Amino acid sequence: MLSHDVFFTLEDSSPEACQALVDLCHRHLGSIDGILFFTAGTREASLAREVNDDAFHVSLHVVFPDKATHDAYQDAPAHHDFIEAGQDNWAQVRVFDSHVSGGAPQ
Repeated sequence: MLSHDVFFTLEDSSPEACQALVDLCHRHLGSIDGILFFTAGTREASLAREVNDDAFHVSLHVVFPDKATHDAYQDAPAHHDFIEAGQDNWAQVRVFDSHVSGGAPQ
């Protein structure tokens, strides 16, 4: 499986702007074919240990069965629509792609 994790730092990081991006993620990305797992949300500010990276406001987490499905997601019209609709408020976008295995116990 391939995990695609995206961390957005926003120009306007108000609670309303953060929620608007989370909603945009769900509206445009969650129903793209091939996704095994999808979620988006805001940073948990109460977790502020030395090891916590707090340089983001919104995170997106998508798991695909393979790289080919990831690549199709990247080319999906809904993905391009998401970028077009949201990018004006993005100060920084960091993407972490990794191979993963296992999952939650059944």
